[in-house]
Amino acid sequence: MTKDERFLVELLSNELVEQLMKDYAWDIQKAMDVLYNSETFSKLEDPRSGLYYQGLPYVYSYLKSEIETGQMA
Repeated sequence: MTKDERFLVELLSNELVEQLMKDYAWDIQKAMDVLYNSETFSKLEDPRSGLYYQGLPYVYSYLKSEIETGQMA
């Protein structure tokens, strides 16, 4: 993964954590644990998926679905 790709993953990860905290009233540690242990995050880190190029609403929809159903959409 290039530095630019890593930057996009980190930026999106920060936004995802903030959204989780807002929507689920979780503290930062819980939100980070959920994100970093999710299948969505694994896909986000995979350069072949290109998921890190997508916007917050798109990626968050996958994460939220995974949290609520136990599966990535």
